[in-house]
Amino acid sequence: MTIDTLTIARPDDWHLHLRDGQALQAVVAATARQFARAIVMPNLKPPVTTVKLALAYRERIELALRAAGVAPGVFTPLMTLYLTDNTVPDDIVQAHESGSVVAVKLYPAGATTNSDAGVTDLLGRCSAVLETMQRVGMPLLIHGEVADQTIDIFDREAVFIERVMKPLRHAFPELRVVFEHLTTKDGVEYVRDAAGPVAATITAQHLLYNRNAIFQGGVRPHYYCLPILKREAHRVALVQAATSDSARFFLGTDSAPHARGLKEHACGCAGCYTALHAMELYATAFDQAGKLDKLEAFASFRGADFYGVPRNRDVLTLVREPFVIPTELAFGDETIVPLAAGESLPWRMA
Repeated sequence: MTIDTLTIARPDDWHLHLRDGQALQAVVAATARQFARAIVMPNLKPPVTTVKLALAYRERIELALRAAGVAPGVFTPLMTLYLTDNTVPDDIVQAHESGSVVAVKLYPAGATTNSDAGVTDLLGRCSAVLETMQRVGMPLLIHGEVADQTIDIFDREAVFIERVMKPLRHAFPELRVVFEHLTTKDGVEYVRDAAGPVAATITAQHLLYNRNAIFQGGVRPHYYCLPILKREAHRVALVQAATSDSARFFLGTDSAPHARGLKEHACGCAGCYTALHAMELYATAFDQAGKLDKLEAFASFRGADFYGVPRNRDVLTLVREPFVIPTELAFGDETIVPLAAGESLPWRMA
């Protein structure tokens, strides 16, 4: 039977880039329109490395929400710290006690946007910090790719599992870990079978598209993200994981806004902007798989359960009506192009 209306508990976004300044002001309302909470990434310039910086960033987000007309309490930003070689255990203790900083993000140095300050040797430089995180129960959110330029870009997630994830889990078996924006069958199998408190977020673009999307009719920079889209077999594995009954896989958009000129550039930035239409994209992916009944658990329950926060009580409704994605949107003094701009999705928010 065809479902034409789908009402679910209001979802959360467990991996989000909001940027800062005019960019933040341009995009934050789109997330607040759909999601009750979001884990906000700390890879600003300079990076958010201390509780003081995280609280100041949260205040800027709240100011942007008010300026956009979002009522207080509608949306809660959940803050993170950027892990560096110089992070110390006391930073983790302060974060845990703050009540506002809920996780720490690992960027291997040079792996993605604004990752230059990232970790160069996780176990060698950060063991005391990881021990403290394990003790207080603070999750480590991992960009799971090696930054080794001698490794093929399509293999960097699989190599990361062998080089980093397995040694990390062996050294800190009770550390709560989220493998962010999972992209491969290798990653799915690892997260599914790993011992201990391990989970993963999955983006809409990795559920809907394989790497052919980047090159159809020419190079399409707005489909370029890191980790990069992979082969069809990996996309299928991600869909199977997201639509399964496993509590380890949940929603994280990794919406990553960049001005149009920085995407359509000789050295274009990585990132897909999906905050505008995230739930329409996810609904399309689950509908194509014939698994709309699994969307609520993936989008609304599993992430909240992993982070130990209450499930949302209010709801979001999607209807089966065409939604034509705008070709571009205002982005401060520039414009931004959403993923699949100009195309039509079969679902829209009511």
